[in-house]
Amino acid sequence: MRETTDVLPETVAVADAIGSRVRRWRAERAWTLDGLADRSGVSRRTLVGIEAGQSNPSISILLRLADAFGVGLADLVEDAARAQTRISRAGTAPVLWQGDSGGQGVLVGTTEPPTVVEHWDWRMNPGEGHESEAHTAETREIILVHEGRLDVAIGQQETTLEPGDSIAMPGDQAHAYRCHGTERVHFTMTVLQPGVGGGN
Repeated sequence: MRETTDVLPETVAVADAIGSRVRRWRAERAWTLDGLADRSGVSRRTLVGIEAGQSNPSISILLRLADAFGVGLADLVEDAARAQTRISRAGTAPVLWQGDSGGQGVLVGTTEPPTVVEHWDWRMNPGEGHESEAHTAETREIILVHEGRLDVAIGQQETTLEPGDSIAMPGDQAHAYRCHGTERVHFTMTVLQPGVGGGN
């Protein structure tokens, strides 16, 4: 299973936005880099690169940082001030996962804490996959496959989804998604994460 973490040209603006927010929020809380590293479980070296906009952090790292700051994942890449109704135009949503063969995971919409709902649009090419750490307690995910075949692993359990198939599953266990076979897979995913920011 391959996943790239290199900064690609189309992700530079997202990396800069993430770095700027992490730097600002850390300063507002008077946290040192070591303090944020302790709270998030992200190494100091990685944080230096993120704050400088010189790295494209994985979704797992972004989730750790969002949890440490008590914000939703989208707050790391979008302006905090949002209207109740928001429109995301085609091609403007942040790409937060990039595969070696051109696959993308795009965060197309989200709600605000404390009950965060995220909607993702994923495309994976053959040989690509994404492994996810366990999210916060009571996180749930729903996946719907639109084209191709998707392998979904939750702990030791693995299943293959065909076009039109869906799965509702716990997101607070380690899990993974893989493009099955020789054709590209396209799927959408909704993530429910309750109680975001409750301890911050």
